[in-house]
Amino acid sequence: MSPQPHPHTDHPHTDRPHTDAQPHPNTQRRHALLAITAAAVMALTTACGSGDRTNAAPVANDKVQAGSGSGYGDDSGADKGQAGGDGYGDSYGSKGDSNRPVAQGAPARTLALRQSPELGPVVTDSKGMALYRFDKDTAKPPNSACSGACATTWPPVPADDATAASGMAASALGSVTRADGTKQLTIGGWPAYRYAKDTAPGDTKGHGVGGTWNAFAPDGKKATAGPAADVSVFDQPKLGKLLVDKEGRTVYRFNKDSAWPMRFACNGACLDTWKPVGPADKSKLEGVPGKLISTVTRPDGSKQLAVDCWPVYTFSGDQQPGDVNGQGKMGSWFAVSPEGKKITSPATG
Repeated sequence: MSPQPHPHTDHPHTDRPHTDAQPHPNTQRRHALLAITAAAVMALTTACGSGDRTNAAPVANDKVQAGSGSGYGDDSGADKGQAGGDGYGDSYGSKGDSNRPVAQGAPARTLALRQSPELGPVVTDSKGMALYRFDKDTAKPPNSACSGACATTWPPVPADDATAASGMAASALGSVTRADGTKQLTIGGWPAYRYAKDTAPGDTKGHGVGGTWNAFAPDGKKATAGPAADVSVFDQPKLGKLLVDKEGRTVYRFNKDSAWPMRFACNGACLDTWKPVGPADKSKLEGVPGKLISTVTRPDGSKQLAVDCWPVYTFSGDQQPGDVNGQGKMGSWFAVSPEGKKITSPATG
């Protein structure tokens, strides 16, 4: 009698597929297609950059060169003048995109000055957004070298409706006609721009980008890098050179005070309007001789800055650097010159 096959171990392969069986040809093709698609997606992601690019405008037919940064002036590439940058603050610059529309900025209206702890007084538009100049432009004659993608990252400031801040000479403002026929604001002859990555009043993220972009100082020059001095000199259009505190506010002396013997005539309600300036560090002076700077003690025991032995104050009616709304008040309050003298005459020349 021949042995019977075991119902489990000898069952034919055709009745129960083995786990090592080869996949169906259609399944192989589907897997291969998925792999090719995934590789294409990865290649596209690598080419476009994996970081966010919310501030970058798409550029048709432009190619990012290796080592040129991430484009549009962010901190990972050419922004701060690293190797591979072209000075435009974005890797595209204005080369090859002359057909791209220039980004149109909002009107600047009445300009203002904002004191930056790092840069001193910086020119802003009426909303407090910093304005910048570009080293590849020219001032004499005014000419803009920033167009195409560059002008998307650095929108030109329209000349329409722009008026000077109180701490700026009106003659410092002008305009230049761009290639597209629009008028761009100039300050000291230099075309003015905003920076797309400045998102809040007081931002100066564009200063130093590419080694060629700088915030504007009130006279159209580059804002000075470095910490603000406790006492420094400001060139005010109406009064000439005068002293300001570390916040850029004009300092005043009061005729009814006395330097010797020391007397404080501004007390009580007077101090609601005229604020005593705090003591200065003599190692943090700019443009004023240290021998003129001292500290005096007020009747209430508080310390106050004195210039040439005169107590000095700021005026609550001054809103920004360069304001001199306290000048001549009641015939007794006057701004102070770098020599420690009261200023009673307008600037000449």
